[in-house]
Amino acid sequence: MRVSPRVVAAGAAAVTVAAGLGVRAAGDGAFAKYAGSALYTVLLCALVAFCAPRARPVAVAGTALALSWAVELLQLTGVPADLSARSTAARLVLGSTFNAPDLLWYAVGAAAAWGVHAGARRLATPSSSAAPRPAASR
Repeated sequence: MRVSPRVVAAGAAAVTVAAGLGVRAAGDGAFAKYAGSALYTVLLCALVAFCAPRARPVAVAGTALALSWAVELLQLTGVPADLSARSTAARLVLGSTFNAPDLLWYAVGAAAAWGVHAGARRLATPSSSAAPRPAASR
């Protein structure tokens, strides 16, 4: 039985949101903050994989990392802070204040998601040694 890559990506997104909520509920301080930053990028990886299920894991992780960094750098403008003051959704998606260490933790999240995605893809793809080889032509 083969499971659609989109179903896997949607499941990964749901698990990531649950993990983020769990970290915020159970933890506090730096651990919760930076775990949340890493999980933000993991969630973006799942969403990119959902939208582009045939994309290579490195492209998925790179796109999610670029989006994470773009959102963080946008916070330098003050626009996300203004939107976050008026909307909970904007606060969750855009944040409000720039924090340079988040850039590193986004990379950690992208690397972790890349590893899981690449490993899962390897497991889902039959190895070339197991596939029957065509007979040599004469």
